[in-house]
Amino acid sequence: MINKRLLIKNLLAHNDESSFYDKKRKIDLGTKEGKAKFLKHICALSNSNPANNSFIVIGVEDETNEIRGVDFFDDSKIQNLVNAYLTHAPLIIYENVAFPNLPSDKVVGLVTIRPNGKITSLRKNIWKYWGGSIFLRDGSISMPKDFDIEIKDVNSEIVRAIENAAKNNIQLTLDGVMDFVTHRHKDLENHYKVFKEQFVVCWAGNPKKLKDKTYYSRVDIELINEQVRLFYSALDEVSIEFTDDYFKTVEYVHLGLNEQFKYYPLEEVTISFYENGSYNIDSQLIFDPPKFNKKTLYHIYNANNAVLEKLKKKIPLNASEVKDLRNLPSTYLICYLNNFEEAKDKLQEAKEFLREYDEEAYQLSKESLRILRKVSYN
Repeated sequence: MINKRLLIKNLLAHNDESSFYDKKRKIDLGTKEGKAKFLKHICALSNSNPANNSFIVIGVEDETNEIRGVDFFDDSKIQNLVNAYLTHAPLIIYENVAFPNLPSDKVVGLVTIRPNGKITSLRKNIWKYWGGSIFLRDGSISMPKDFDIEIKDVNSEIVRAIENAAKNNIQLTLDGVMDFVTHRHKDLENHYKVFKEQFVVCWAGNPKKLKDKTYYSRVDIELINEQVRLFYSALDEVSIEFTDDYFKTVEYVHLGLNEQFKYYPLEEVTISFYENGSYNIDSQLIFDPPKFNKKTLYHIYNANNAVLEKLKKKIPLNASEVKDLRNLPSTYLICYLNNFEEAKDKLQEAKEFLREYDEEAYQLSKESLRILRKVSYN
């Protein structure tokens, strides 16, 4: 097993951006431009390194290599995005890697790209890139290339050496468990379980019992062997179930209008562990969006738009509008789920203004966008 934190350190320490490695301060998959640039880099790295894994490290300053971190990113449907836009799409894995010097809500993103040996190209137009375009790495830059290209394997030895140097050991695993339990989450109920004598999963949260079932909030779940954070949320409720063979979570989201809220199951994720030293993560969206009266939603949608316009113009809000502001992310989300297509763009637009005005509303906007991303990718 590869310790992903060591892998990132080895990439940063020994290699400039190349035909198998790129680094970004952040990525933005909420806009067409952001999606297009991400897909361009995936395409270029897949074509330039056809026989090995390629990597994108996210949350690092380009000039100084300083590890700054990014928000936890739920990647469960990102492969659907890649498959929709790329011909001969590679396998994409996005992992949230914990670093001890980062705040608890920050991670370093690691995108692993596993090519299939065929030339990858854009399947259709996106932003300013034309369908059929092919990209290759030219040093640290992803560049468009002619259709008649030959892909070559020139990186096998160096990629193999980097991955071998990042293999896990008992000390790293024990240190990871102790750090999780005694340092990072000493104020929460925390647990760990060993699967198949090899894999260690730690989880922490605030428990709440309803009838015969336990739910957790402020949840953090980590596969210690690989230093990969499997789930993180300061807001949503999660149920956890496990046997000797699997670890299963169900995530719930809190939605409603006019003080009438309830929890809706959003996604079920099952991590299955096998005797041969491998594991598999399967995610299933189980969300049935709540439906509300259209007339009520039009009123709320217009009220949200009015509050957003005041934020943009820096006009003070009255008491009623301040209350609406706190509900703005979830109500925009509900509007979108009830076929108000423009509500998604409004929520994306509101995010940066909320950052300046109200931290709680800003965090809620990030959670709402995360749910929208899951639903859209699915």
